[in-house]
This record gives sequence, structure tokens and C-alpha cells, in this order.
Amino acid sequence: MALAAIFSSLRRRRSPSLEAFLAPVDLTEVALVQTLAAVSSELISCFANRVFFFQRRNSRSLIRKMEVFLVMLEYLRDSGSGSMPSFPSTAILCFKELYLLLYRSKILLDYCAQSSKLWLLLQNHSISGHFHDLNQEISTLLDVFPINDVGLSDDVREQVELLQKHARKGKLYVDKSDENLRLRFFSFLNEFEKGRVPNHVDLRLFFVERLGIRDAKSCRSEIEFLEEQIVNHEGDIEPTACVLNGFVAITRYCRFLLFGFEEDEVKLPFGNQKKLRKGLITREIADTFITISKDFCCPISLDLMTDPVIISTGQTYDRSSIVRWMEEGHFTCPKTGQMLIHTRLVPNRALKSLIMLWCTAHNVPYDHVETADRSTESFAEALPIKAATEANRATTTLLVKHLANGSQGAQAIAAREIRLLAKTGKKNRAFIAEAGAIPHLRKLLSSSNPVAQENSVTAMLNLSIYDKNKIRIMGEDGCLGSIVEVLRLGLTSEARENAAATLFSLSAVHDYKKRIADQGGAIEALAGLLRVGTPRGKKDAVTALFNLSTHLENCARMIEAGAVTALVGALVNEGVAEEAAGALALIVRQPIGAEAVGKEEMAVTGLITMMRCGTARGKENAVAALLELCRSGGAAATERVLKAPALAGLLQTLLFTGTKRARRKAASLARVFQRCENASLHFGGLGVGYAFAGNSATSNRDSRFADDVSVPMSISVQVL
Repeated sequence: MALAAIFSSLRRRRSPSLEAFLAPVDLTEVALVQTLAAVSSELISCFANRVFFFQRRNSRSLIRKMEVFLVMLEYLRDSGSGSMPSFPSTAILCFKELYLLLYRSKILLDYCAQSSKLWLLLQNHSISGHFHDLNQEISTLLDVFPINDVGLSDDVREQVELLQKHARKGKLYVDKSDENLRLRFFSFLNEFEKGRVPNHVDLRLFFVERLGIRDAKSCRSEIEFLEEQIVNHEGDIEPTACVLNGFVAITRYCRFLLFGFEEDEVKLPFGNQKKLRKGLITREIADTFITISKDFCCPISLDLMTDPVIISTGQTYDRSSIVRWMEEGHFTCPKTGQMLIHTRLVPNRALKSLIMLWCTAHNVPYDHVETADRSTESFAEALPIKAATEANRATTTLLVKHLANGSQGAQAIAAREIRLLAKTGKKNRAFIAEAGAIPHLRKLLSSSNPVAQENSVTAMLNLSIYDKNKIRIMGEDGCLGSIVEVLRLGLTSEARENAAATLFSLSAVHDYKKRIADQGGAIEALAGLLRVGTPRGKKDAVTALFNLSTHLENCARMIEAGAVTALVGALVNEGVAEEAAGALALIVRQPIGAEAVGKEEMAVTGLITMMRCGTARGKENAVAALLELCRSGGAAATERVLKAPALAGLLQTLLFTGTKRARRKAASLARVFQRCENASLHFGGLGVGYAFAGNSATSNRDSRFADDVSVPMSISVQVL
């Protein structure tokens, strides 16, 4: 691990004094010595009385060296009543190098003072090496420094020479007691790896007595710090991310085993708390409110891509996001829903170059990820080690116990932790359900505590991503009804949105679509969320409605519940228009659906507008909806579509520039018009276009759904 990684970590933590410490070095001799004396004094005053839990000896040794430099600098500053002799050029160079050494010393001492205890323990060897490197650089500087030519007094020169001698003899020092603790921590990992839970007494002795982690809050801080290292993981940092996941899991288990469930930890709904913004790029962009091109963002994480890769369907994702998607057991493209032919990832170097140019132009840091010779990806390398799984399983047992019998506050905390555990990995989702969490989460859905309700419905959403858990959730008596009640009357907007997302996840199973639609108030609530929800809420609602519309028996229910009106209204909303048009294209395939859509004044206008201004998929879905409206809506609906302004030109454009599906639908719609009385008067100029598209056109109304409607599934189910 390079020292730059430590600096990067501290920069992310935004130490308030760090920027003030950085000063220009192109100063006069007088100003340079004065600055060095001031910086040394500040460093010593900041750390001299600081108690370091780890690296105590190395830290004290470094501070003592800084104290000797301060004595020398103060003597030079104060000698001659403020007028200093002219220094030789070698001394000036050494002073400037000393400035950098002071700067690096402050970074390292800050790191040891601010980092978590567990992280310092895991980095014991590496950090000890950095102290040794600094000592070697100090030794080199003193060997070059012209001690006899800068006018030092005898006592000051004696101290500097003694420091020089001491630095030359300096050796790498690794504290044995710290090293024994580090090995003990790894022994716990080994125990879980073998499927054994470490002894309660041993864990308490390690965390409480040896490390001084004495309450849930400090334990939570340790977990968050380790998780931050995983998120901001540098390629040359050890241990690896999967091993760190194991240590996080062990620490989380100990948090509940040793400190129980403190009720004052959660006071606000999860969605209203200040959330950790992961990744330096995301942080910088959020702070400066820079608008990022949609093409530069990963469809899964919605963050700026640092390592864009192409999957077998031709879609591009950030490598870390798509690896996690596949690791969770998905074998489809998140955006198109198509099955993956293979799991190879091909770097999208052209897009990466554009992103790097954009970052340079907007002064946005770009975390470069080396992708050479990585056209294939070993997903096994990203999988959590067995120790993490076993520790999470042990934690789940504790959580479900308190979920069942704990106080209201303990239940809220337990639901939150289950929510977090269920975020990643189908193994976690499987054993959480196997431990019996779903029935207790169902009860919390009706809680008057907004924290408990929000966390329970989000935990249910995350669990539902695992297909076997869909069966468990739908089979739990009253569970579907409780989810719908949260959707209708949830105490927070995030709870209502996540309830909608849960219905979308469950409706992936065809047999459940009718049950969900028949659940009282479900479609009405989704339609309401689509009309007045937040952008994310509208997205959750429209994708759920789209899934439900794929079941033919749901058409009448969706009309009755006002979903058609809501979907037509959504055609003017860029964020959900594609999905809304796709759902309408399915609904109008039935006569009652076509009649309902035909009665909506803005339906045809909205679809025409999408054909003009929408995305490629939006245009595709819009022309499909108009075609089905003509087929199922009768003469009146056909005439209404026929008279739509500018339709002729839009069809001509689609016939030549649209997607393959869009061209096929446009050609079919054109043939419908040709059969209409007086069609030549309105569309005489389309003949060449028809001929061009004729070979690929089809009028077969029994074609598969995938050929009729295309809806991007970019939010397929996002774990929260």
C-alpha cells in the first residue's frame, strides 16, 4: 500500500486542518525557516499529548524527531535578533525536503489517530513500514544537511547529530503485542471459515478488553470504517475486499452478541438519515452539482462509470456493478431483460476515454482502473469467503430472535440490519429467510414506528430478489396485503416506494401477477404513486404496472383502478414514458383496453409526441401501442390515429431510422392505413418506405411479447 493511499483516505475524511497545512514552498530563506518552525510547532502540539492505541512506539519516535527539528528551526529563526545568515544551497534544498517530510509525517500520524482500531490492526505491518520509510528519509536528509555551515550553537548541533546517529540505526519495528492481536483477529476468521462460532468469552476479551470497543456505537463506527475501505478499495491494499467482508461480518456479529440492541441508535426513518455517499467521484460530483451525461452513468448504480464493460447483449455497465449483479445469481441483462449468452466482460475503451475527457474538462477526479488483459472476469474472485457467510448466518440468528421478541427499538434495529445483510448475495437472502425472518418482518409492516416499517418493507424487497424467497413471501399469510397497505398508507415516502418495488419484484413470477392485481387497493395505489410520487417512486410504480399488464386477465382491473389514466399521463414524463408506453401497448391488445385508452384525450397525442421526441425504445413502444390501438379499437380508434398530425412523417422516419422492432411495427401500422378508405390521400408518399421495410415487416398478431414491447429494466430491482 503506497503512502498515497493513506493520503487519499484522509482526503476523503476531509481533515479540517489538512488544507491549512498545505503551504507554498517557494519562499525566501527567512520565510521558509519561519514556516517550517510554525508547521513543526503545530504538528508537535497536535500529536505530542495524543494517545495512540496502536503504533505507540513508532509514533512517539517520530514526534521526538520532529521536536529536535523544531529546536533547530527555532534557533535559526531567533538567532541574530531576526536576521539570519545566508544559507548554502544544500541547506535550502534540505529545508524544502524537510517541509515535505513534515507534511508526510502529519498525514501518517493523522491516519493512526483517526482510523479505526480494527483497520490499524489489519494494516499493522504496512503502517510500521511507513514509519520506517520516514525514518530512512530523515536519516538521508540529515546525512546531506550541512550541520556545520548553518550557524548552530553547540548544544543544538549536538542534538541534531544525536538524531542523525539514531536515525541511521533505525530498524523496522513491529509491535509484538499489536501483531499478536492481529493474528488473534485472523484466528476468529479461521474459526468461522471452519463453520465454528468463536467462544463468547474470547470475543469479549478481544473486542472489549484488548481493543477497548465497549459499546454498540463504537462497534458500529468500526464496521462503517471497514466498509468504507471496501468501497474505496485501492488495488494494492491488503487484505483483499473479500477478506475484509469477512472481518466486517465478524464485527457485526460481535456488535449484537456483546452489546445487544440499543434503542437510541435509530431515531429517524432510514431514508431521512444522511446517507453515506460512496466513492470519491460521487462525493465530488455531489458537492459541485455537476450534471453528468446519462450515457456516462452505470444503469445499475446510476454513478459515473470508472470501468465500463460490455456484456453479451451489447449493453454497457460499470464492471463492479455488473459483477455484483451476476454474483447475485442473475443471468439476464439488467437493462433489456435478455438472457446472457456468456458472462465475458469486454472493456468499453472508447466510452472510458470519453468519460476521462469529461472528467478532465470538469475537474472531476477519475479513479482509473486498469483493465488490460481482463477481457474475461473470474466472478469467483469477487465472492465472499465462507467466513463472512458463516458470521452473517450467526448474526441472522441473533437478529431474528430480537425481531421476534425484542422491544420496539430492538425490532427496528434488527430489521435495519436484516435489510443491510440482504443487500448482497443470494446466500445471505437464503439463510435470512430460512431463519424465519419473513413472518416477523410482515408483522413490522403494520408498525406505527416509521423506522421499523421502512426497514421491514425494504428488507422484504431485498429478500424478494432471491426467487425462492418470492414463494415464501407470497405464501406467508397476509404478507401481500401488508405490503399493499404500506404502499397505500406507508409512514414515509421511501417505505411506499419500496413497497411498490417489492410488488414489481414479486410480479416477476407470472402466476403472482393476477394475485397482486386482485389484492384490494394495489393497482390504485400504484397508479396514485405514478401520478404524484417522487421520480424514484414513479419509476417503481410504472415498472410494477408494466409487469402486471403482461397478464391478460389484469386488463379490466387496471382500467377500473385508474391505471390507464395514470399511464397516459406518464407519457409526458421523460423518466417513465418508455415503460408507460410499453404497458399501454399491452393493455390495448384487448378490446376493452383499447376502448379505455381511446377515451383518454391525451393518449394518441402523448404517443405521437413520444414517436417524435422519445428514446429509441420509447418510439418503439409508442408505435407498437398505436398499432395495437388500431387493431383492437375499431374504426373510430383507427380514424383517430389516422388523423394525428405529423404521423406520416414520423412513420417514414421510423421506417428508415428506427430499431428493428420499431421498423416492423411502423410498417404494419402503415399497411393498416393503406387498407383504410382515403388512406392514399393522407399517406401517398409512404410507398417507398413500405417497400423498404416490407421484407422485415410482419402482421402476425401472435408474435411473442418480446417482439412487441421493449422496456428497459434498468432498475430491475435495486437493493436498498
